[in-house]
Amino acid sequence: MVSYQRLWETMRQKNISQYRLIKYYEISAGQIGRLKKNMYVSTHTIEVLCTILDCPVEHIMEIIPDPSLVEWRDQLEGERLAKLEAQNPKLLTASETADQ
Repeated sequence: MVSYQRLWETMRQKNISQYRLIKYYEISAGQIGRLKKNMYVSTHTIEVLCTILDCPVEHIMEIIPDPSLVEWRDQLEGERLAKLEAQNPKLLTASETADQ
């Protein structure tokens, strides 16, 4: 999940309001709405916000891993390892030994 909580904190610190973003910097109200709902926005929008606020992207947004995606990834990795082990048991055992 993408979180823009850092954007609102950075804006507070830099004394820039949502109104100013819309009226002075011509950021659309729709984009502000998407940011408020932690919805996806273009990388161009992120770049413009970083430029306006004179800050790195880390001060605008963060990625919070979605537990369902982590579970999905882990399941795929498990299935892939099981398939590799079934195809060549010695290969997996050798790599496990190298990891230890």
